[in-house]
Amino acid sequence: MIYSYIRVSTSLQNLNNQMEEINRYCSLNDLKVDEQISIEISSRKDVRSRKISELVERLKSGDILIVTELSRLGRNTGEVIQLIDTLIKMNVEIRILKQNLFIKSHDPMNKMLITILSMFSEFERDIISQRTKESLQNLKDRGIKLGKPVGVIQSSKYDVDKDKIIELLTLGLSYRKVVRHLGYGSESSLFNYVRKRKLI
Repeated sequence: MIYSYIRVSTSLQNLNNQMEEINRYCSLNDLKVDEQISIEISSRKDVRSRKISELVERLKSGDILIVTELSRLGRNTGEVIQLIDTLIKMNVEIRILKQNLFIKSHDPMNKMLITILSMFSEFERDIISQRTKESLQNLKDRGIKLGKPVGVIQSSKYDVDKDKIIELLTLGLSYRKVVRHLGYGSESSLFNYVRKRKLI
């Protein structure tokens, strides 16, 4: 079977971009994804929250896993290497599109390349994080208040389906089943959306 794993860190990013990239690749190579695991969650969350554990449990010998880039697989170099080692031992082939890596055996050159690329990705995240902190501190030092005004509710991806969400929850469906019905989001983010807006 062919699996794809798609993850974005924030609602500002779009799952569809990764889906389209994987679909283009499959179309050009006469492949078809049998099962897709997608989630919107920070890489800082644990492997179970990011559905990595679920992914490993589903994969079997001979399967193919497609991801758009290395950073989707882990929050740091060590985690990426550990996951890839696990999948190779399971005889799972990993295809990483942006880095053009096809991994299906313990090749020392592959491992070295993965380590280097993962380290660069981790370093880039650290640099961005540090610049963000410095920019925020600079704004604070200048007396600029940060954050949204008290009482303001920001728009949400769920807004377009608000009536449907209310209807399904009123019928007694769980948040998990509502998320599955919608085809996007997560149980916790939907719960927070409903709670903050006092929809039911």
